Amino acid sequence: MRGTAEVIVGMQWGDEGKGRVVDAVMPKCDVVVRYQGGANAGHTVIVEGKKYVFHILPSGMLYSGKVCVVGNGVVVDPDRLFEELGELSSQGMDRARLVVSGSAHVVMPYHKVLDQLEESVRSKEKRIGTTGQGIGPCYVDKFNRTGIRVYDLMHPDMLRDKLDYILGLKNQIITRIYKETPMSFDAVYEKAMSWSERLSVYIGDGSAIIAKALNEGKCVLFEGAQGTLLDIDHGTYPYVTSSNPTCGGVFTGTGVGPKSIDKIIGVAKAYCTRVGEGPFPSEDLGEMGKYLREKGREYGATTGRPRRCGWLDLVALKYAARINGATHLALTKLDVLSGLEEIKVCVAYEYEGKKLEDYPADTWMLSQVKPLYRTFKGFSEDTRGARAMEDLPQAARDYVKFIEDQTGLPVMMLGVGPDRKETIYREV
Repeated sequence: MRGTAEVIVGMQWGDEGKGRVVDAVMPKCDVVVRYQGGANAGHTVIVEGKKYVFHILPSGMLYSGKVCVVGNGVVVDPDRLFEELGELSSQGMDRARLVVSGSAHVVMPYHKVLDQLEESVRSKEKRIGTTGQGIGPCYVDKFNRTGIRVYDLMHPDMLRDKLDYILGLKNQIITRIYKETPMSFDAVYEKAMSWSERLSVYIGDGSAIIAKALNEGKCVLFEGAQGTLLDIDHGTYPYVTSSNPTCGGVFTGTGVGPKSIDKIIGVAKAYCTRVGEGPFPSEDLGEMGKYLREKGREYGATTGRPRRCGWLDLVALKYAARINGATHLALTKLDVLSGLEEIKVCVAYEYEGKKLEDYPADTWMLSQVKPLYRTFKGFSEDTRGARAMEDLPQAARDYVKFIEDQTGLPVMMLGVGPDRKETIYREV
C-alpha cells in the first residue's frame, strides 16, 4: 500500500506559524522533511509553555521514533546545525533520527562575509533585507557550479583542491572590490574538516529514504521555510529569498515526484506580517501595526528584527493558493485579533484609479497599489480556551468563513493561542 505525502507551505511573507502546524500534524507522520532554505529562517513551536526555535532542523525533531530529513534543497550551515542539536540534546528533546542529505550545499565562512559586504554597499533604497547568514551567496555558488556539498566534506583531498580554487576567486572579490583582508585558506579548510566527522553520522540519501517510506505505506510530511511571497520566482523580487518556498520546491529540494503529493496545506496568519524590505500593500504604519506587533510578539525568530504588521491581504492569499495548488488552509494567531472593535481585510487593490482583484506579478506595480478594505465586526472574547468552532464568538466564525469563501479552501486547523494545545482541528 502506497503511503501519503503532505506539504506545509507558507502563504504570506514567512513567519506564518508553519512550525506549529508541522508539530500538530506530525504525530500521524513517520518522516518529516525540510526541503529548502537555510538558517535565515526560524520555525517556533511552543510545547507546555516552553519555546523551541528551529532554524535548519525539521520541526519534527521533538518526536521520538520519527525520521527527520534535511533535503538537498536546503543550504546547511553546520555550526548552526550543531548548535541546534546541542540545545535539543541538553533538554532531552532530540528525539527523532536525523538524516542530512549529502547533496545539500554547505554555507561556507566566505558566504557570510560576502553576504554582509554586498548588503553593506547597497544604498538604503536598494537593500534587500538579507539576514547576512550567507544563504544567497551559497545558492549563487550552487547554480554557478562552484558550491561545496555535504558529500564533498567527506573527501579531504578533493575538498582541498576544490576549496583552493573557490577561495582564490572569493578572495579576489573580497580584496579587489571590497578592499577587505583576504580569508585564510588554512582557517577555512580546517573549519570544513572539523565539520566532516560530526556530520558523517547523519549523512544519507534523502530522496531514497522518502521513496522507501512511501513504498512502505508510511506518511511523509514536507515543510518549507519562508513563504510564497518570498519565493525567488513567484515572490516580490528582488525582495525575496534565494530558493523556492512554494510547493514546487518540494520536488527539486527532495527528489520526490509531483504525483506523490496528496495534500498541500497553506499556512497563513489571521493578519499579515513581513520582515525586511519590499512591498507590503496592507501594512499599517500607525497604531494598529504597533498593536499587532506587540500583541502577536512579532519579532523574528532568527534575527529578533521587528516585523512589519498589517491586515490580512486576501488578494495575495488567493494568489498564493493558486501558485501552490493548495488544498487546505491552516489559519494561525486568530487570538491576536481578540479585543478589536473592528477587523479589516484587504479584498482588492487600486492602481492608477482602477480596481485590481488579481495579484500583480510586477513588483513595481505592487509597491504602488492602495489596499481596498472590507470591515468586519470585531470580538472581545478570549479565544484561547476554544477547541471547536462552536466555542468561538460569532464574529470570529464569520471572519473565518469569509476567508474560506474567498479562497475556496477549507480551514482545517485554527490557532487560537500560542501553545500547542490551543488549536482547533476540523475534519474538512
